[in-house]
Amino acid sequence: MNIRTLIVSSMLMAAVPAAWSIPSPSLDDSSDSAPAASAPGAAPSAADSATYTEALGLMKQGDDLSAQSTTSKSAAEGAKQAYASARAKLQALTARSPQLAEAWNSLGYTQRQLGAYEDALASYARALTLRPGYPEALEYRGEAYLRLGRIADAKQAYLDLFATNRRIAGTFLNAIQLWIKQQQTAKSADPTAVADFSHWAQERAQIASQTASLTREGAAASWR
Repeated sequence: MNIRTLIVSSMLMAAVPAAWSIPSPSLDDSSDSAPAASAPGAAPSAADSATYTEALGLMKQGDDLSAQSTTSKSAAEGAKQAYASARAKLQALTARSPQLAEAWNSLGYTQRQLGAYEDALASYARALTLRPGYPEALEYRGEAYLRLGRIADAKQAYLDLFATNRRIAGTFLNAIQLWIKQQQTAKSADPTAVADFSHWAQERAQIASQTASLTREGAAASWR
């Protein structure tokens, strides 16, 4: 999953600040002033909202540059710097307002993009403690599991998402299939484990397709 979902969330927040009830999904930024942390469920302060919006902008910048990184060394470096700047803002934000699940989720995103997978897992755990079942955090955590080669955990992440949010489960299944292709090309993982995982993913895709019309969202839930 990329940052587009978070940008939409940010736009909604800007339109209706009161709707920013925390715990929620990712935030990325820190403001110059450090307001007192608000109680869980309270609306974020204006400074926290500004910091989060700045962080989202940096994360999107990182995503855009990352998309060019295969053909440009400078783009790869620029993406790294953008994610690092966003991470610093989010670290400051979560330090002063630790009740913001969105901030923890976004912090995990930046950490994962910078290769700090264990740190990312810790941030996603904080987000999920604040907001149990938070689908974006489950999906992002699943992608971190993939990067670490933790196939059993990635499978469970998919099953958890499939039970609660078919659309995001579909996004994660796409990530799983891409990871499998990368491993098959690089031959860096146990080929038997990768082949078994590929078979499992194919079965999940078939089940998802067969059951899509039974969900409330219907066929639209599968598979954009």
